[in-house]
Amino acid sequence: MGAPKDPKAHDEAAPSQESSLPPPPVTGVPVVAPPQQFDYVPWSTDLCDCFSDCRRFCISFWCPCVTFGQISEIVDSGASSCGLNGAIYFLIAWLTGCACCYSFFYRLKMRKQYRIDGSAVGDFAIHCCCEACALTQEYRELQNRGFDPSLGKYHV
Repeated sequence: MGAPKDPKAHDEAAPSQESSLPPPPVTGVPVVAPPQQFDYVPWSTDLCDCFSDCRRFCISFWCPCVTFGQISEIVDSGASSCGLNGAIYFLIAWLTGCACCYSFFYRLKMRKQYRIDGSAVGDFAIHCCCEACALTQEYRELQNRGFDPSLGKYHV
């Protein structure tokens, strides 16, 4: 008498028919995600609207390091302080007279962060030609977005 045959042993030796079958056909309407719209928006105020906020314009004109420090703290999401960036701005202005080269990068960063229309060349020209107007516009933009740059990032 022989040993009884194990039915599982027989199944393991036979090739699987399931693996040789083609996948079932796909039916239905194909769904394609619509392209995402990343439209750029204009600045909420015009560059020459700086005179509508004479106090801020005067601060930006006579002591731009203060306005720049306040803007940069928010644009950096609190990673840098108003005092530190204001001091760096002051030193660059005092040593080279070209603090606009530093503040231009923050305008560029702010435009990208908030998807504001413009160009790097335009940003540079604006900061070189009228630093106080540029800083005042950026300050007002942050105010219009719900920030109070005079209080800093975490006092919204």
